[in-house]
Amino acid sequence: MKAIFDTVSFDCSRNVTKTYSTSFSTAVKMLAPNIRQDIYNIYGFVRFADEIVDSFHDYNKEELFALFENDLELALKNKISLNPILNAFQHTVHHYEIPKELIDAFMKSMKLDLIKKEYRTKEEFQDYIYGSADVVGLMCLKVFVNGNDTTYENLKDSAMRLGSAFQKVNFLRDLKADFEDLNRTYFPNTDLNQLDEKSKLLIIAEIEADFEAGYEGLIHLPIEAKFGVYTAYIYYKKLLSKLKKTPSTEIKNTRIRVSNYQKYGLFAKCYFTYKLNSI
Repeated sequence: MKAIFDTVSFDCSRNVTKTYSTSFSTAVKMLAPNIRQDIYNIYGFVRFADEIVDSFHDYNKEELFALFENDLELALKNKISLNPILNAFQHTVHHYEIPKELIDAFMKSMKLDLIKKEYRTKEEFQDYIYGSADVVGLMCLKVFVNGNDTTYENLKDSAMRLGSAFQKVNFLRDLKADFEDLNRTYFPNTDLNQLDEKSKLLIIAEIEADFEAGYEGLIHLPIEAKFGVYTAYIYYKKLLSKLKKTPSTEIKNTRIRVSNYQKYGLFAKCYFTYKLNSI
């Protein structure tokens, strides 16, 4: 029975999430049980695509990505895939009617990472952010609203801004790896060889504006999703706060982290804030 294979596929997506991101998987656990698996399914898909372009340096990335893209198309068409990650993802796509254009935009940005090393204009940067982060937020929002198109449209812009904030924090945190290991520069008009406090604070101000806009939608999310999204929001805000306090020279030379001890404190604080209906 395919149900058994689907269960195995879901387990794979859950394991991918837990293995690649303990912080995100913890936030997912704060979601209502009836939507957790679908967020695991989305994360598993985006994680695998991202790994192809970022990590498989000893292999033909273009060929691997083309195979993955072809398998994705077949999975969406046939509603099954022998790749358990894609099988789990197609299940969520069809169940929540996630628009194909969101998936296409994501794949377009991932494909850019195979060939593009620098984003010189704001427009180029925003297009990349839209595909790599904003649409992922919209895929998750489709799950959160469970078919309520009115709520989806009302929260769409804020979900995109929150996705942008998360992605930009990742870029700022991973400056060293992106620049030195992958030879990529995402932030336009920023010379990473000469990154100074002024440039850093301009980037942070932009991210803070995204967070503010994202929070305006977060507080109106359905109850099933609010606590989990709030937990991720608080974690990334803490990471941004640490980046803000870190000298620009140090950001270029190390990867800033939130310690496990700090994470536990943040998650506890999120829980009490949520229980007190302060969100």
